[in-house]
Amino acid sequence: MKNALRPYRQFCATLRQNALLRHLPRAQTYQYDFSNNDYLGLSQHPALASAAIEAAHALGVGGTSSRLVGNHPRSDALEALIAQSKGSASAMVFATGYQANISVLSALLDSKALGQTPLVFADKLNHASMHAGCQMARVRQQRFRHLDYDHLAWLLEKSKTLQQPRFILTESVFGMDGDVACLPTLIKLAYQYNALLYVDEAHATGLFGSKGYGFTCDYGKDIAISMGTFSKALGGSGAYIACAKPLKRYLMNRANGFIYSTAPSPMQIAVMQKSWELIPELLPEAQLLLARATSLREQLKALGFQLGNSCTHIIPIILQQAPKTLWAQRELLKEDIRVSAIRPPSVPANQARLRLALNIKHDENALQTLLTQMKRLATILFDTQK
Repeated sequence: MKNALRPYRQFCATLRQNALLRHLPRAQTYQYDFSNNDYLGLSQHPALASAAIEAAHALGVGGTSSRLVGNHPRSDALEALIAQSKGSASAMVFATGYQANISVLSALLDSKALGQTPLVFADKLNHASMHAGCQMARVRQQRFRHLDYDHLAWLLEKSKTLQQPRFILTESVFGMDGDVACLPTLIKLAYQYNALLYVDEAHATGLFGSKGYGFTCDYGKDIAISMGTFSKALGGSGAYIACAKPLKRYLMNRANGFIYSTAPSPMQIAVMQKSWELIPELLPEAQLLLARATSLREQLKALGFQLGNSCTHIIPIILQQAPKTLWAQRELLKEDIRVSAIRPPSVPANQARLRLALNIKHDENALQTLLTQMKRLATILFDTQK
């Protein structure tokens, strides 16, 4: 057994040597927490807690089976509500966002169902679950440079004489960079090259779009499938996709993560629905959050920090080197400020960064406290580089 475990020990030792070893953080509360994705503060909303308690008393705490074995009307009602809000014909809910992406994409790209191997064009910085879904389908992605639609157009043009089905995969708001895809351009390319467009809205749901349900709501059926989560701005857990009825029928029969997983519990479904219903009335809070993010970005740039092309509530402070990023994180922790230190492989090589995730509980005092400490770190970091 000792020798059998040696490769794993060596693997972790190499990660540690390169400041890339992950570990679980200590269970500690910080006065200022910029690390979580609870963008609208809904994880602590009393209406969501009440919905969960009521559902638990009425229906129990477990999903008890796959939905194909024992479906509940509440799940159907939630899916109908999502479809109506998203302007789609139907919707499906999943236990997690990762499960949704790997299950849906591995089924969607199945060469047996399609009759031939699909051509998949994916933004290079798509979430790991999207890449995993493609790998499960055993398809080779043609990964275009991040948000570089000229590169995407070039790749599509190269393949225009091929008869295989085409798919374009992107996030709308990119979770590590805080920048935004240009959906009108992607829709135009999808029509031009007869491609199916798949959009991950995990970090957009609840904050963007005319009604707060994500950017894709504003484009109707121009987008074949939009996926989103309940685990970020919506404060709970779980995920959804919005799609056409034939796709839902197919996925119910082919998406293994849906077929073979226990359904979300009644509590989870109740929280999903309540948070979804609250989104329209929280639009003013979402707009205030985005305005504060704009102000914070401007002040961080003035200090000399590289923020990439962030234009949302997610702000990366790109320090490039993993050891430097971990040092900066520790310095902020000393001041009761928690931020995420993101390193490869979660981001490309030499793109390690502090990730700031703003939420509506970050008032002016919290932001000024953060800026004061970032100014101190800037003095140390940039003096060292001279």
